[in-house]
Amino acid sequence: MKTLYLLRHAKSSWEYEELSDHDRPLTKRGRSDAPLIGQELVEREVKLDMIISSSAVRAISTATLIAKELKFDPERIGVQEELYLIATDDLKVFIQSLPDEYDRVMLVGHNPALTELANQLSTEKSIANIPTAGIVAISFDCNYWGEISPDNSKLLFFDFPKNYR
Repeated sequence: MKTLYLLRHAKSSWEYEELSDHDRPLTKRGRSDAPLIGQELVEREVKLDMIISSSAVRAISTATLIAKELKFDPERIGVQEELYLIATDDLKVFIQSLPDEYDRVMLVGHNPALTELANQLSTEKSIANIPTAGIVAISFDCNYWGEISPDNSKLLFFDFPKNYR
């Protein structure tokens, strides 16, 4: 059994015009939404073997805040430059090449790839948009990441901060 958690970065700021998109920080709301979702994951008894984040500042910050809530050592967060502007098909290939010794993996990244991939991998519910700090959890009845598909998937949950405000 493999479980994939697709987490979109929390709300980020456009306030600093001198910063590139890659370097945008989280807003105050983003800094509160990420731990909120982290607490909900604790309530759901989520345990992770690996967290992999896009190299964007807002994604790394989100991953770190979530990791703290889950008591996952932030030093163990993997940062992958390629996840920053990755296309949906490439994201699927990335996931299918994950080390098989990890059964529960969280990817922290960006739309549109996350929403598109969630819809490709789980056909149980159409998700129009994963909002900031939103998360989709999908389990796969298989032993290898290379075997994940809609045919062996089950949508576990789709959650986001507005559910708690």
